[in-house]
Formats: sequence, C-alpha cells, structure tokens
Amino acid sequence: MTADQQQRAPVPEHPGAGRPLPPLARVGSLARSVQLFRAFTVEQTDPAYFYGLLALDSVREASRWCELDGATMVDVGGGPGYFADAFMATGARYAGIDPDAGELERRGTVASNTLRASGLSLPIADDVVDLTYSSNVLEHVPAPEEMADEMVRITRPGGTVVISWTPWLSPWGGHETAPWHYLGGRRAADRYADRHGHRPKNDFGRSLYACSIARMLTWLAAAERAGRVERVEILPRYHPAWARWLIRVPGVREIVAWNAVLVLRVR
Repeated sequence: MTADQQQRAPVPEHPGAGRPLPPLARVGSLARSVQLFRAFTVEQTDPAYFYGLLALDSVREASRWCELDGATMVDVGGGPGYFADAFMATGARYAGIDPDAGELERRGTVASNTLRASGLSLPIADDVVDLTYSSNVLEHVPAPEEMADEMVRITRPGGTVVISWTPWLSPWGGHETAPWHYLGGRRAADRYADRHGHRPKNDFGRSLYACSIARMLTWLAAAERAGRVERVEILPRYHPAWARWLIRVPGVREIVAWNAVLVLRVR
C-alpha cells in the first residue's frame, strides 16, 4: 500500500461509541502525534475512541512493512477486538491472542478469531505467520525476551515482526500510576491503592514490569548474532518523522520515546 493509498483509505466508525473516528493525520506529521496524544487522554473515559483510532493508525503503520491483504497475522495482546476489526478490514487473515478474559470481553462479547493464551507460550506452530504484531503488551509480561522469542518463532522466514511497548522510564511508564513510578513502581502502585481504594489495573510486579529499550536492544543484538532476525526499523512510535533520531540516543530515548517500536524481518 502506498503512502497516498494510506491517506485515502476510508475510516470506519469506531464500535461502541456515538461519534465517528476522525481522518488520520498525515503519516509522520506533528499533527498525527498531537492527534494520538489527544486520543490517549480519553483512554479511560472513551476506550472505543482511543483504541479504535490507535488500531487504524497501527494498520497504516504495519502496512509500511508488510502487505496486509491476504497476509496471515497473529496479534499478541489483541484485546477486545478493535485491532481485529481494523486489520481484518484490510483483508488480513487475523488471529488475536490475549491471556486476560476481562480484556477479551470488554466490549460485551469476545471478538472473532481470538484465543485466550499467553504471549510467553503462543499456541501456534513454527514458521507459519506472515506478520506477528504486538501493541503495548511487552511491558505487561515478566519475561519480555521470551515473548519476543515466541513472536519470532511463529513467523515464517521473510515474515515481519512488529513489537511496540511503553519503556519504563517514559512519562507513561507507570501507566495510571505515572509519574509516581519515577519514585519506584511498587511505591507508585501502593500510593494509587491508598488514594483509590483498589489496586491499579497495571500493578507493578503483577501486571506491569520495567522494560527498557536498552533491554530489548540487547535481546535484538543476540537474535541478530544468532542469524534469527534482521532489523528493519527502530523508532519512537508516536513521534513525528523529524524526531525519530531520538531513538538512537542512549539514555535519552528511555525517557522521551514514550513508546518504542522494533520492526524485524525473520531469517
């Protein structure tokens, strides 16, 4: 799909909400970054709007690295079906995997082609998927390297792996406990529980873990040395194109990237 086709692609209404999604801002533009950050502010109050818009943007981004029409894909952490709707609309043969029954049923029913399973042990055969995709899941597993290994394992040679996650030291690293996570993940979660009377959904050490960019680049370097993958791109997901150089600056990238993306080709 060309960039021009991506811009002209029809934008469906997002399920479960009364207002349609706006047209996506231009690829790589500052307007896109602002649009996504504004949507992010209503994640809790209007999840259909946020996840619907993020799903459409994810489809447009993924189409840069993989022809989606007719592709067999697995979405690790697919959740309640917003991503399923968006990817299947392109003609992709989609399967979603998520371990959380509550997430799967968030829209009232479980989305089609969705399976409850762990990203650390994917129930998929070796070398069978054209695209293995994951959005904002890696920081929710205790062993992110194992999940990345599983994603590579099920992807055929020449296939594509796309992994995005929120680095721990980014402003949203603690999720709903941010910015107090800078004083310690457990302390931030305990503070949240004291203020709200219940544990946070993203509870450090239980459902949220510290996953840095440096950690995953170490994993990637080992996978490259073993001849398993080659890197296609590493970028900050929500930044405009002119700011993508930030991902190359050690230390700084952990704080300013907000969300990191690894795009890999399986060998």
